Amino acid sequence: MAVSIACLSACAHLDGTAAQRVSSTELPAAWFAPLPHHGGLTGLTNWWAQFDDPLLARLINAAERVSPSVAAAWSRIERSRATYVAAGATALPDLRLASNVVRGRERPGQAIANASSASLEASWELDLFGGLAAGARAAEARLNSARSGWHDARVSVAAEVATRYVELRACEQQLDLAIADGNSRAATAQLTETSMRSGLEAVANAELARASAAQGRVSVSQQQTLCELTIKSLVELTDVGETELRSQLAERRAILPRPTEIAVPSVPAETLAQRPDLISAAQELVSASADVAQAQAQRYPRVVLSGNIGPARIESTMTNTSGTVWQLGPLSLILPVFDGGTRRANIRAAEARYDEAAVAYRARLRLAVREIEQALVSLQGVGERTADAGRAAQGFRAALQATEARQRAGMASLFDLESARRSALQAQTTLVDLERERISTWISLYRALGGGWRSDERSESFQTSQVGS
Repeated sequence: MAVSIACLSACAHLDGTAAQRVSSTELPAAWFAPLPHHGGLTGLTNWWAQFDDPLLARLINAAERVSPSVAAAWSRIERSRATYVAAGATALPDLRLASNVVRGRERPGQAIANASSASLEASWELDLFGGLAAGARAAEARLNSARSGWHDARVSVAAEVATRYVELRACEQQLDLAIADGNSRAATAQLTETSMRSGLEAVANAELARASAAQGRVSVSQQQTLCELTIKSLVELTDVGETELRSQLAERRAILPRPTEIAVPSVPAETLAQRPDLISAAQELVSASADVAQAQAQRYPRVVLSGNIGPARIESTMTNTSGTVWQLGPLSLILPVFDGGTRRANIRAAEARYDEAAVAYRARLRLAVREIEQALVSLQGVGERTADAGRAAQGFRAALQATEARQRAGMASLFDLESARRSALQAQTTLVDLERERISTWISLYRALGGGWRSDERSESFQTSQVGS
């Protein structure tokens, strides 16, 4: 069973023809992927605060203030707002002040006269066929699209910063594992070297221990490099000074944030209504539909009413006259007769833009469904793997401890110890990787669900933060 939707709630302004063109877009009645259990009822709003990691929230706020994509989205809001104001003004009367001063004689032999006047001139186009109203609707929809685009940019920036932050904390945990493993390898190599010199260990075992210690140092160096690169990424994203950022990061070193589980609505249409990118695409569709109506209105007659009123004065050697003059009219009827096919071509161009917007909307809708389904599937899989990886890490850690005791008692070889150590390290590294993947998947799901933005949230807060920064 499938549920057909046109443009979520944002497409309510589409005319009948426009709605029919997108009615083929269908959504499943329910998600095919399993939904997470025990989701919090608080939803996505202020989700980052639920991580119980104040530094993460501060870094996200810092990144939003300096993000080029967020700033560009804000500029689009300002541009769209100005266009919307201009479009709405076309339906209002146009008022102008005019003044004239003339000196001369109208006929030979007549006295020279001075004439002056000032007038308030007005003109008003009657919107008989809805062209001006359609233009205002198109501008309003583009403004709404720009606002949704701003929210989408913020969601993307927040998800990017959070992902890098989680990667850093996981990298620090793996670095600690690598350092501990490297220290153990170095201690084993030193003991083996001493035993070899005493004739208690073979040279081959000593060489193996030295090679193992060197490999441990390589692993530490590789992990340190990865952590450093991740810090550089956070510096670039947040524009926080590296020294200051390192100082802040040291407070919660190697501690992975714990996200609160998200309750996913079982009805896809309810879920997708939260995505700002989808709302933005829907508003673009609304504006394209209004553009078609505006282009069609240009084929019909236009009626313009004009008038003026103001004082006038005439001075000459013979007479002086002053008073108020006014005029109502003319009432102009403008009939399009021949334009070489310009208006018809404009209609075809507007219809083509609408078709393009409809295709983009349907593609965005399918992408949204895919992203949510993939995030749900990944979340289910990583949860199962994490549980098994935890049990595996615990078992290999116990095996390593037993092998170390047996090796000290001379009941296990160095080869046995190195094998147990590699297995334990690999299991622990896998567990950290899976925990990082689990948190990153929650972040991906957060982003796929629209990021918890509120349609009534005032975007002016961004302007305030820009001025204050």
